[in-house]
Amino acid sequence: MKCIVKNQFYKFQTFNFKNYIRKNRIITMSKLPNTTASIFSVMSQLANQHNAINLSQGFPNFPVDKRLLKISERLLSENIHQYTPMAGLPSLLHKIALLTQENYQRIINTNSELLITTGATQGIFTAINTFIKNGDEAIILDPSYDSYEPSVLVAGGKPVRVSLNDDYTPNFNKIASAITSKTKLIIINNPHNPTGKIWSENDFEALETLLEKHPQVLLLSDEVYEYISFKHQHISANTRPKLIDKTIIASSFGKSLHVTGWKVGYLIAPEALMKEIKKIHQFLVFSVNSIAQHVISEYLDIVDFNEVAKMYERKKTLFQNALKDSKFELLPSEGTYFQIVNYKGISTENDMDFAKKLITQHGVAAIPISVFYEDATDKQMLRFCFAKTDETLLAAADKLVKVV
Repeated sequence: MKCIVKNQFYKFQTFNFKNYIRKNRIITMSKLPNTTASIFSVMSQLANQHNAINLSQGFPNFPVDKRLLKISERLLSENIHQYTPMAGLPSLLHKIALLTQENYQRIINTNSELLITTGATQGIFTAINTFIKNGDEAIILDPSYDSYEPSVLVAGGKPVRVSLNDDYTPNFNKIASAITSKTKLIIINNPHNPTGKIWSENDFEALETLLEKHPQVLLLSDEVYEYISFKHQHISANTRPKLIDKTIIASSFGKSLHVTGWKVGYLIAPEALMKEIKKIHQFLVFSVNSIAQHVISEYLDIVDFNEVAKMYERKKTLFQNALKDSKFELLPSEGTYFQIVNYKGISTENDMDFAKKLITQHGVAAIPISVFYEDATDKQMLRFCFAKTDETLLAAADKLVKVV
């Protein structure tokens, strides 16, 4: 690559950057050489280009609670615009502790076991980069959320991808076989994105037995959809005495309160682990958005998370009923705000091509499930997000029932 620059005598000359880099031994190297734009960005952009209904990216398109807006408007004029303490606003930490005790009967120390993060993704990145070092291994269960592997790679670790069973339950024989002396972390996601599966009591008992045999292995439990479960009650790692001392739990107000753009989440971990996490966190963001923390702290006094689950269950039922006459096969959605469908009765195309055709020819955007697998396992599945207005869901379903 060449450009024209002025030398010290103000004459223009050709400057060759490649030669300069080579002669001065400047090495450029990507920590994520295989990473490109996320599938969520790709599908959303394609949806925008074709004016398609976007059920791909996992965010609500309906307004937030008016009570939340009123609190925001009132607090905006108050003196709350400076740094909060690094670990989080004390009143918000207190409210989270009460929420955790109420829902999971776990008492946490707000000073030493809790941390407010810039969304759950930053919390997960921070936890992984705290405990994964060069050469360490982290087990990731596929299909998996796309931030896990890059976080491990940036830390210098090795992601070890283990596929879930066909019904998306954990395969503990495979997980046990994947554990080595270098394994330092197992990452689980419950309720599960993208499949909506919820772990059972038996799953947790098997995990506890496995980790007892490998005391060097920590657990990172991604529970950002913890307050969105339906027929089966979500079981949190917060409720498992055998796991608490070795587990970091990630939660998200963005998901629970429909404010994904606020990017406010939190981590719960035992003091010994949290002490190390905070060392990394303080040099990433130091403290999280002050206004959002103040507003959420006050809003937690009035919000009912049971109503959140009921609202999403109603939307799920609406969407499923509207698709009954379609040729899509709907899989169970036990939690989250995602619906997995199988399109084998419609096409033999791979899921990426079919997802693109669904946008360009039928006007609805979805996410192909193969992108959540290391080996791009293609079971002809798509993920739809039903965190949308009723009008959006019905309009999308009207298009989908016509896909043949």
